[in-house]
Amino acid sequence: MRFVIVTGMSGAGKSTALNMLEDAGYFCVDNLPISLIPKFADLLFVPNSEITKAALGIDVRGGRAFGELEEIIRFLEERNIEYEILFLDASDEVLVKRYKETRRNHPLAGLGRIDQGIVKEREKLTFLKKRAKYIVDTSQMLTRELHQELNHIFVDEKDYRNIYITVLSFGFKYGIPSDADLVFDVRFLPNPYYIDELRAMSGNDAPVHDYVMENEKSKEFLDKLTDMIEFLIPNYILEGKHQLVIAVGCTGGKHRSVTLANELYTFLSEDDKYGVKMEHRDIGKDAITKAK
Repeated sequence: MRFVIVTGMSGAGKSTALNMLEDAGYFCVDNLPISLIPKFADLLFVPNSEITKAALGIDVRGGRAFGELEEIIRFLEERNIEYEILFLDASDEVLVKRYKETRRNHPLAGLGRIDQGIVKEREKLTFLKKRAKYIVDTSQMLTRELHQELNHIFVDEKDYRNIYITVLSFGFKYGIPSDADLVFDVRFLPNPYYIDELRAMSGNDAPVHDYVMENEKSKEFLDKLTDMIEFLIPNYILEGKHQLVIAVGCTGGKHRSVTLANELYTFLSEDDKYGVKMEHRDIGKDAITKAK
């Protein structure tokens, strides 16, 4: 029996997670009264039960009874009932934005502001997050990317290290990404922009890629970069970081940064312990600017 408790911040993707698990063959129950959780667990672990995978959605909608949850979790442990906690999280800024887009009220905000409700919710969920086996930060994720991460954990049953990495290329002339954790400047490399036949292409095109990577400085930079990132990621995980944005920038965000970001993405993708995605923020902006 695999028993997953799905919880986390309201607006972080709990409903999406439960729907995905249901599609993957899990027996799913959402918002079960807190007091009924022990009985639900007992039913799941009946010998020869037809149910082999189950997921239970829990959130602060439990009201006052939510305060009993910590005691109930201890009860499960005393009964040797094995469970895993999946905790969906996102930054406060992203959660506020999502609530405004859907025009929903936060369950703990009452007549107050959304951000005040989020603060209260984080406090209430602290003990669950500390016990979570999987923490997925959805701040930078699309729905399909969340599906991929959950599929990685609960269907493919691969090792998961509780961090999601975004590799982002950008152009300095359009500003440094505000959410970047690490920023690397590759403007010291020869610029394909000044090669007539390469100017209209991007780092996604083989001729530009080859031009950039044939330079010895590019190869040396990539070796040093991957070595450092390989060192940093496990240490970030130990410090409890669940979202990492690595930004690689050049002048316009079209040639050199795209090439090196693609190389870094390829390197990170070889280790399926981490969720990784690629984003080229400014790859098409030069053409748009010139058109204007």
